[in-house]
Amino acid sequence: MIWTTRRRSDLGDGLAGIEAGSSGPRVLLIHGVGLRAEAWGAQLEALAQHCRVTAVDMPGHGESTLAGENALADYAGRIASLLDGPALIAGHSMGAMIAAEIARQVPERVSALACLNAIYRRSDEAKKAVAARAAQLDGLSIADPEPTLSRWFEDAETPARAACRDWLTGADPEGYRAAYRVFAAEDGPRDDTLRGLSCPALFMTGGREPNSTPAMSQAMAALVPQGRAVVLPDAAHMMPMTHADAVTAELLRLIPAHG
Repeated sequence: MIWTTRRRSDLGDGLAGIEAGSSGPRVLLIHGVGLRAEAWGAQLEALAQHCRVTAVDMPGHGESTLAGENALADYAGRIASLLDGPALIAGHSMGAMIAAEIARQVPERVSALACLNAIYRRSDEAKKAVAARAAQLDGLSIADPEPTLSRWFEDAETPARAACRDWLTGADPEGYRAAYRVFAAEDGPRDDTLRGLSCPALFMTGGREPNSTPAMSQAMAALVPQGRAVVLPDAAHMMPMTHADAVTAELLRLIPAHG
């Protein structure tokens, strides 16, 4: 299966990840809270045919250590240290927040940006719900994954859902809490950040996504000079896994040789 555990590379600075491909443009993939680099398993296989790809374990996830990160800028700055030149940065959910922040911090290292299932200006109801979930985390125990899986998937048990359950139940409680607190406190990239992006930027989500809504992706894309919104009508939150081919195709469109 494409989501089985893979061998990690030591990326430096306490970060680990999966590397694939030996030549071509650089691609950096960043997963969401509670997951790990294998969430990009389908994209790794396809992109490695054309690119040098790194799927990083977010700090406090997988085999990457937590180093006191307590703000989005901390996560972005640490992951940005992996970049030695321009790269397509693609992030999913909280990974999308990190990707956009990397583009703000070091725009010269970002050749294109892809924000998948990204939030932007949550409703008051959504803010209260995500804050309540963050407040329940104690950093010591694993929360019941089923409410999360119910938000992420609309279908019955599938290999993708089973993989996410395994990752959520195997996550480090402290690393999960640290990341989720940041995720809950953020409200999407600043408007001046979006307007200032000079690279091509994709904002992609699912039509059945209740939290990272199509309207959010469309609003962000409208602010970016080279922004583009894509909505997969029948997708929910985990579209890199459930709609892998469509996601991969859109990522390849951001790579010059395949545009």
